[in-house]
Order: sequence, then C-alpha cells, then structure tokens
Amino acid sequence: MSNDPGDLDNIPTIRLGGLPGRDVAAAGYLPREARNWEEVGVEPSLVEQIILRMLARDGAAHGRQISQEVCLSAALLKDLLDSMKLQKLLQHRGATQMGDFIWELTDLGRHTAIESRKLTSYVGPVPVPFHQYVRAVQNQTIATVRPTRDDLHRAFEDMTLGHGLIDALGPAISSGRALFLYGEPGNGKTSIAERVTRSFGDTIWIPITMLIDGHIVKLYDPATHVHQPDKSRTLTVLDRADRRWVRIERPTVIAGGELTLDMLEIQRNPVSGVCEAPLQLKANCGTLVIDDFGRQRIEPLTLLNRWIFPLERRVDYLRLPDGRKIPAPFDPLLVFSTNIDPATLVDEAFLRRIPYKIKVPDPTREEFAQLILDLARKLEVRVAPGSLTALIDRHYRTRPMRFCHPRDLLQQVIDHARYAQEEPVATAEAWDRAVANYFGVTGR
Repeated sequence: MSNDPGDLDNIPTIRLGGLPGRDVAAAGYLPREARNWEEVGVEPSLVEQIILRMLARDGAAHGRQISQEVCLSAALLKDLLDSMKLQKLLQHRGATQMGDFIWELTDLGRHTAIESRKLTSYVGPVPVPFHQYVRAVQNQTIATVRPTRDDLHRAFEDMTLGHGLIDALGPAISSGRALFLYGEPGNGKTSIAERVTRSFGDTIWIPITMLIDGHIVKLYDPATHVHQPDKSRTLTVLDRADRRWVRIERPTVIAGGELTLDMLEIQRNPVSGVCEAPLQLKANCGTLVIDDFGRQRIEPLTLLNRWIFPLERRVDYLRLPDGRKIPAPFDPLLVFSTNIDPATLVDEAFLRRIPYKIKVPDPTREEFAQLILDLARKLEVRVAPGSLTALIDRHYRTRPMRFCHPRDLLQQVIDHARYAQEEPVATAEAWDRAVANYFGVTGR
C-alpha cells in the first residue's frame, strides 16, 4: 500500500468476513426433560414449598400453570399435587374444560406457605442440582475448543484491527489461558475482549437456578446472558429440553472499576433469601473480562492472587453465605484489559502465570484512513475528495491516532448535518469543525 498522502482517499475496502461459523464443543449437549424424581435431582418437598409460595402469591392456579411456573412436566407433578391434597395443603377450587384441576391453598397450606416464605420467597423453575451443572460445564468447556484463524476472522469481521493483531490474539485465545490486553485508551481493547468469545462459535445451556448445599442460587442473568431459543431441531417427547435450563450464547462477562472481591463470591439477598452467582460462574464456558485493570478499589496483586489457584487447576473454591466453601468449575477465558503496562502492575513471578501479554497498538496512517472510509460507507456519510488527506495533514501530524477517532469524528459530522438539515458530507471544513469540538483545540 502506498504511503503517499494523496492515496489516502482511495484505499480499497478490505473485509475479514464471509467465513462460516461452527458449533463445536456444545453442539451435542442437551439437558433433557426430567422423567422421574431422580432425574429432577432435588427432593419433592422442595418443589412442594415452591408450589405453596406460588399459590400464596397467585391465589389459585390450574395444573398446567403450575407446570409452566416450576418447569416440570405435568405428569411428574400430578402425583405430587395429589399428595399435597392428601396432606391437606391443597384443595380443588374447580376444574377447567380440558379436565385440569384448579388448585388453591387450604388454611394449613396457607400457614405452611407463610412459614416457608420466612426462609425464602423464591418462586420459579425448580433449581437444578449443582452436580448436574458441573457435568454440563464439563460437556461444554472451552478447554477443548481450539479456534483457528478462520474462526477469529469471523469473530472480528465487524472490527478493523491493527496489522498482525489477529495472528497475535489467535494462539492466546486457542490456548484457553489468561491474557493481558494493554495499550492506549481508545484503541478497542474492550471491544476486542467482547469479541473473543465469538471465536468459540457456539451456544451453551445453563440452569436458570441451581441448588448448592441447600442454597438457591440464580445463575441465568438476562443483563449478562443472551438467550438463544433452540429452533434447530424438532424434539420428541423423550428428547425435549429441560425447561429449567436456558440456551444462551457463550457468555462474555465484563467487570470494570466497580469490581470487588465480594463480587467473586456467592451473595445472598437478605430480603428474598435467594443467592446470586458470582461473576466467574456466570462467565463459565465463555470469557471473563477484567476491564480497566489496575483501577479497581482493590490492589491489583490482591485481585490477581484470587485467580492463582483457579488459573492453574480450573477449579475455584466459592464461599457460601453460611461460611462453607465448595469447589466449583472455573472455565472462563480470563482477559485483563488495561491502559497500564502489565509489568508495572504486578511482579514478574505472577506475569509468568499469564503467558500472553498482547499490546493493542495505535492504527497506522493507512489503517486510520481505511477505517474512516469503511465507517463513512456504513453511516452513509459522503467523504469529499481530498478531505481525508486534509484531516490527517492538518490534525494528526503530532496528535496520536486512535481507533475510536474515526467513529467519533464522523458522528460529529452527522450531528451537524442533522442540525443544519443537510446531507452529511465530510469536507475539510467539516473535519476542522469536528476536531475542534472533539479535542477542544484546532490545528494540532
């Protein structure tokens, strides 16, 4: 590619996309609907308590509604509901046209529900026993997935990266071990970390809630996990997915400056009595990004020491609300993203445990121009002939280029055009105005 500034407005479009995805480690895994109480994995008495709390909340419900709420088959619940009737906890209010009974609490059932809510107010899918979750992680682990160059190109097809960066990232991601991403702010470290998970190329199944040594723990987090309905197959009755599980994209969990050590332990809500899974458990089979590393309220070495054993053994020890500790699978790819040189944050002994330290560099002159042209086409901004060269010559002789600048400057052009009710055109004058607004100075 020519280095002549006059060629900057005519750089050809370069694309990384067009490569097929793949479903690898998790492709054959399916948590099947429980057909008996052994497969449910929890005591029927726990399900009874959930049903009592549900009816205390709703007043009455027919059998199908109860089945939908607790995510167990109507066939399994029939005998349980009949048993609760014999215990004088439930009674029939009536029946539906489909022959389904409408259930409500008796006085004894209402009293039992009130006592139950003193311990927890949880109503929802019956929790999955922890050992079933551990087995699911083993079947869907990233440890056996080895992304190739094609997989990375597919994952990063919507990003413009510096020359050679994908080939630097590839071995680190394929290794499944922790890595540092470092470099100047604005060059896309967080965006890169967010896309790392895509290179693994598939979805996984996780339980909505789990039962861990008597504690109900919420794992599925709609704010973190991206739900993917399973439309790939027509399931028979014997091959139906367990509704207590949800199919999601492999997760990417990001924690920034707000991260504390408490967020890495199981936390119990004192009002509901329900526990929340820690970040690393939510990130299992995906990526855990510690963003802006070194700017947390805890010392970097303290935070890194928390990961020494999990990184080496792929096993973490979680503290339960009652103080006990349990072993749990540690299966995320751990990515530390920072603007600070890792060597200044921690000592050499710890850095050896994180074998990949990858610098995300500033864009070259040509990469910067290419990104502007690509984004302008996407945002429907016309770039006037010669204006791109003028932008770089006037404003980037001493100012460092960042990968975020093209997007931010083009947005300034769009905002002004919308205000002036005119077509967005990136002229030399438009660039001058955008730079003045964005940087607060001109000509430097």
